Amino acid sequence: MSVASPSIADLVHRRRIWGWWAFDWASQPFFTLGLTFIFGPYFVSVASEQFLASGLGEQAADARAQSLWSLGLTISGLFIACLAPVLGAMADNAGRRMPWIIAFSLFYIGGSVGLWFLLPDGNFLIGALIAFGIGLIGAEFATIFTNSLLPDLGTGGEIGKISGTGFAMGYAGGVIALFIMLLIFAETETGTTLIGLTPPFGLDPDLREGTRFVGPFIAIWFMLFMIPFFLWVRETPRRRKAGGVGAALAELWDTIRSLPRRISLAAYLGSSMFYRDALNALYGFGGTYAVLVLNWSITQVGIFGIIAAITSALATWIGGRVDAVTGPKPVIVCMIAVLIGVCAFVLGLTRDSVWGLSLPAGSGLPDTAFFICGALIGGAGGVLQSASRTMMVRHASIDKPTEAFGLYALSGKATAFLGPALIGSTTALLGDARLGMIPLIVLFAIGLILLVWVRPDGEEAPA
Repeated sequence: MSVASPSIADLVHRRRIWGWWAFDWASQPFFTLGLTFIFGPYFVSVASEQFLASGLGEQAADARAQSLWSLGLTISGLFIACLAPVLGAMADNAGRRMPWIIAFSLFYIGGSVGLWFLLPDGNFLIGALIAFGIGLIGAEFATIFTNSLLPDLGTGGEIGKISGTGFAMGYAGGVIALFIMLLIFAETETGTTLIGLTPPFGLDPDLREGTRFVGPFIAIWFMLFMIPFFLWVRETPRRRKAGGVGAALAELWDTIRSLPRRISLAAYLGSSMFYRDALNALYGFGGTYAVLVLNWSITQVGIFGIIAAITSALATWIGGRVDAVTGPKPVIVCMIAVLIGVCAFVLGLTRDSVWGLSLPAGSGLPDTAFFICGALIGGAGGVLQSASRTMMVRHASIDKPTEAFGLYALSGKATAFLGPALIGSTTALLGDARLGMIPLIVLFAIGLILLVWVRPDGEEAPA
């Protein structure tokens, strides 16, 4: 019995999905290498050394460094929160999203390249923080417009699989990029890489040029792997609406005013506002926590990142298939519960003790425990993000997907300043980078409670 060959239309559709997945692969290194495991820890280590040189004690210098990093993330988050739904509404009215993706890709590339200029002596410290903010804004806005293409890629349970596979590919890209940075570029204390190589291209280990190359590397990776996206992804044609910016803002305001009557959507946006804020803050401070509390090197943080990214890729791929069977809500609830447990455990972990139980000098238990926590954070966080994207598709209006994902971004960024700000203020108040993580447990718990009012199948599901 012969098997029919796939039609041209099927092949085009498959390439479109692969192209859409290529964005996750291309963009993830900004978060894996930039935010969490290479540049973030490098930034706080440089800042801490500068504050030590100014006369502060080690604990105070670490707290000041973490507070400065949190300030940069807070300001970027506020900017994203203010503009995300507005730009989404404007894109829906214009009927096109690709020009926006191209524009914010340039932000991503330019901001990433700027990370190169942060020297080990602290020169360009604030400039690097601004550059990182520009890159983060580009990454987040490009993601909003790319996410809004998801409803056109499949139906029903297909969306969960497509979303989960996309996140899995993103994490796989992130871990491969991290491997390359650790094995070839990022220096250890000896001036060579993890496998004993001198950084290539004449990069000077004394100036940390191998580690600083993370910025240009992220930009090059993005430009290379976005090629399939721009070649294969085509928008579903949409009618341009009359009225321009004014009409877009009026429609957005109507949508916001309708939220009190749309209980499931409002509850979901509120829930995701808190739990995604907590997750993003956890990603943003995981590596810096290891540097400041456990005194890890950048190389150790990188290995931690590899473990987390591998578990993220595997767990998210599996989670997408579970999502397709059970729906996204049970998956979201389970993953939040896991993350609350991990945060509670990490809170009691220090270099010398685990929840008050003293350890022998030089014990490797804190390191092993934090590696396990990294695997759990990576796996649970990846699945949570994928299932959250699927849940938003179930709540999105078919004719205004970008506005919906703009609101989704708003819910993730309206309080994006809150996690970093609470970590920063708690750290400053208590003078301890470890205790600064307490607010994350509260944010995850609030998100979990609000899910009670979210309908598993979306806004149109029967009560």
